[in-house]
Amino acid sequence: MHNKKPPFEITNEILDSITEIAVLVGQVSATQGLSTNPTLRKSNRIRTIYSSLAIEQNTLSLEQVTAVINGKQVLAPPKDIAEVKNAYEIYEMMDTLRPYSVEDLLNAHGVMTKELVEESGCFRSGPVGVVDKNGKVLHFGTLPDYVPKLVYELMDWVKNSDIHMLIKSCVFHYELELIHPFADGNGRIGRLWHTLLLTQWKPIFAWLPIESIIHDRQNEYYNAINQSNYDGESTAFIVFMLDAIKEALVEAVETTVLTEKMTDTELRWYKIKQFLQKNEFITNSDVREMFKVSSATANRILFRLTVEGVIQKVRIGKSWGYELAR
Repeated sequence: MHNKKPPFEITNEILDSITEIAVLVGQVSATQGLSTNPTLRKSNRIRTIYSSLAIEQNTLSLEQVTAVINGKQVLAPPKDIAEVKNAYEIYEMMDTLRPYSVEDLLNAHGVMTKELVEESGCFRSGPVGVVDKNGKVLHFGTLPDYVPKLVYELMDWVKNSDIHMLIKSCVFHYELELIHPFADGNGRIGRLWHTLLLTQWKPIFAWLPIESIIHDRQNEYYNAINQSNYDGESTAFIVFMLDAIKEALVEAVETTVLTEKMTDTELRWYKIKQFLQKNEFITNSDVREMFKVSSATANRILFRLTVEGVIQKVRIGKSWGYELAR
């Protein structure tokens, strides 16, 4: 098969980003936090799944996603719960996926969309318009007859091109969205595969929640895709994605450096504060879950923080919770 290079330009900005990312990867690897800390790994994996699904309008909160993954009952639309379970299953299988295999790409789509999409685990058979969250058509996906050929060519290029994996993975992500090979789940699979390709360069990417940065900067993500569609090449998307990767690495370095120097007490407050920046309040059971402690210990932790004046007790229905002190 001939190896058609997708259109993009390697700019100085892109080269600078690659240099910075390489330095940050070195720092993250040096702190060992991500590669050795199972709790951090799991919380990052949960953030990844929550973010990737939230981009696609899944309604579950981070707490609910955590509960579903931990096998708890959650009151939410069954479709949204199924999306979480499927996504967790495929992310957990990531180290068995072959990054250059179209067959594995289809199988991953089969797991990701199991019992949610009619054409699950296969290329779509009908035409598709790609819309943003306001219902505006961004572009029309490739005609279904051409989809398999284009996906095979793209995979072939990623496998054989000697361009840096940081660039190739971004190009793959963009081109896959452009082809839009599936009836549904293109964004989720694109982001999963981007991460999978990055792990070929440095394994720590398996545990880096890049999706959560994309989620925080969702409008920029779509703007970068639109700009690349308009330019007819993926340069703008590469620039955006490298920036998001950089941000995720900076956060990982800061978290690890912080947590390695903290006492247990400081670390607990740091985690509770992070939780309260994303949620209105925290309960005894959240704290029990977070630190794997007994109810009595959770109460002591919360009581001490209340005495210190950093959180305050609030009534939630029939029980109590704690919010950041105003």
